[in-house]
Amino acid sequence: MEVENQLKSTWDGYVDWKGKPATRITHGGMLAASFVLVVEILENLAFLANASNLVLYLSQYMHFAPSVSANAVTNFMGTAFLLALLGGFLSDAFFTTYQIYLISAVIEFLGLVVLVVQAHSASLKPPKCEEGSLDCMTVSGGKAAMLFLGLYLTALGIGGIKGSLPSHGAEQFDGTTPQGRKQRSTFFNYFVFSLSCGALIAVTFVVWIEDNKGWEWGFGISTLSILLSIPIFLAGSKFYKNKIPSGSPLTTISKVLIASLLNTSCMPISTSNAITSLATSPSPTPLVAVEGAIENTKETETPSQSLKFLNRAVVNKPACNMLKCSLKELEEVKIVLKVLPIFACTIMLNCCLAQLSTFSVQQAATMNTKLGSLKVPPASLPIFPVVFIMTLAPLYDHIIIPFARRATKSETGITHLQRIGVGLVLSIAAMAIAALVEIKRKRVATEAGLLDSTKPLPITFFWIAFQYLFLGSADLFTLAGLLEFFFTEAPFSMRSLATSLSWASLAVGYYLSSVIVSVVNRITGDSNHKPWLSGRNLNHFHLDRFYWLMCVLTGLNFFNFLFWAAKYKYRATTPTK
Repeated sequence: MEVENQLKSTWDGYVDWKGKPATRITHGGMLAASFVLVVEILENLAFLANASNLVLYLSQYMHFAPSVSANAVTNFMGTAFLLALLGGFLSDAFFTTYQIYLISAVIEFLGLVVLVVQAHSASLKPPKCEEGSLDCMTVSGGKAAMLFLGLYLTALGIGGIKGSLPSHGAEQFDGTTPQGRKQRSTFFNYFVFSLSCGALIAVTFVVWIEDNKGWEWGFGISTLSILLSIPIFLAGSKFYKNKIPSGSPLTTISKVLIASLLNTSCMPISTSNAITSLATSPSPTPLVAVEGAIENTKETETPSQSLKFLNRAVVNKPACNMLKCSLKELEEVKIVLKVLPIFACTIMLNCCLAQLSTFSVQQAATMNTKLGSLKVPPASLPIFPVVFIMTLAPLYDHIIIPFARRATKSETGITHLQRIGVGLVLSIAAMAIAALVEIKRKRVATEAGLLDSTKPLPITFFWIAFQYLFLGSADLFTLAGLLEFFFTEAPFSMRSLATSLSWASLAVGYYLSSVIVSVVNRITGDSNHKPWLSGRNLNHFHLDRFYWLMCVLTGLNFFNFLFWAAKYKYRATTPTK
C-alpha cells in the first residue's frame, strides 16, 4: 500500500533537476511549461534576428552573389534544424532535455560572440565595395573561416535547443488524462505563439538596428538575448520534471531492423514470454505505458499485422542473442516507421518557407520600402505572417478548437493530420501568389526602364506581403500540428527524437531548396540562355517561372500527403470527458 501511494505521488520515469523522483504536487504543469514559453521567445529572437536578414549581410558585406547568399542562408538554417535530431537523440538517450538546453545555449552564445567580433572589426571583413560596382572582393581565407565558424557554432546551439526545448515543455503535462492532453495541445499552440513573439522583435527592432546602426549591434542583441534566456530557464528548475534518459533509441531501431532481416527459423511466441520481455526491457518505461503494453499483449499474443515484414524480429529464432527483440521494441519501431511518410510530405512545404528568407527578401529590396517617411528594411517583411500567427494562435486554441470539439465530440476537435493538410494547401496558394507578384514586379521594372538599374522600383513592397501571409499561416498550422503529432504518436523513450523530426523537416526543406535552385540553373542554363536564377541583378532572373515550378511540386506533394494520411491510423483515441 505504501509503495502504491508513493507511485501515485511521484511521476514515474521522471526526476527533478537534482536527480530525485519528481513529485506530482511540486513538478510539472502549466507553471513549469510557462518558463519554457518565455525562453522560446528569447531563443527565437536570437535565431531569427540574424536568419531573416543574413542574406543581405552576406551579399552586401561579405560580397556573395544573390544566389550564393541564398544558398548559404538555406544551408545555415538547414544545418541548424537538422542538428535538432542530435539534440533530440541526446535528450532521449544520455542526457535530460534540461541539460541539453543549457549546453546548447552556451554553444550558441559562443558562436554569436564570434560573429559580433567579426562584424565589429573592419579588418576581419573584405574591403568595402564601391556603390554601383559589380566587381567586389568576396570574403575568403581566414575571414571566411571565421564567418562560417561563428555561423555553424550558432547552428549547433540552435539545433540542440530546438531538439530539447519543445519536448521539455510538453513533458510537463500528464498525457494519461484528457485534461493533461488538452493542456499539452494548448502548450504546442502557444509554443508557436512564443516563436512568433520572438520573431516579431527580431524582424522589426533588431533588423532596424542591423540596417541602421550596424551588424555588430544586431549580433550583440542576439548574444544578449540567448545569454538572458539561461537564468530565466534556470529559474524554473524547481518546477520541472525531467524524463529519465532511456538509452539510445537508434540501438532499438537498428536491432529490430537487422533482426527482421537476419532472423530465420520460426519460433512461436507466447504471451508469457512477451510479457517477460516487456518487464525486462532495458529502457525505463512509465508504469502506465508498461501496463498498457501488457494489456495489449494479452489481447493479441502476436505482433500487429501492420508492417508484417518486421515481425520476423520476434516471431523467428534470433540469429544471435544480441538480436533478441521484445514485442514492445518491435511495436515502437513500427510506430516510428509509420510517421516517416508524414514527415516526408512536409518537406516540400518547408522548401517553400525557405524562400521567405532568401528570394522574397531580395525581391522586397528592389521595391519601394517606404511607409510614409519611414523606410522599412526588407527583412522586416515577415512581420505580416508573424502578427497574423500571434492573432490566430489564441483564437485557434480558445475558439476554433473548443467549437470543433463540441461539433465532432472528439478530444482533439481537429486532428493533427487535418492541421498539416490545411498548411500544405496554403503553401500551394502562396507559391501561386508569389509567381503572380513577381510577374507584376518585372512588368513595372520593364515599363520604368529600370531592368538594369539597382534603384528602387516604383512599386510598394506590400505586394510581397501576400506570399508572406499565406506561407506564415501554413507554418502555423503545420508546425504546431507536426510537433504535437510526433510527440503524441512517438513511443515514450523516443519523444524528443521524434519531435525533432518537425525541425528536421525544415532542415531538409532548406537543403532541398538549395538543390532545386542548383538543378534549375543547370537545366535552364546553356550557351544560348542564362540560367533562371543566376547573376547579381534580380531583375534578370526568371523568378516567376521558379515559383510556378514550386507551385506544381507542392501540389503534387499534397496528393502524396492525402494518400499517406488516409492510410494512417492513430495510436489511440480518447473521447472527451
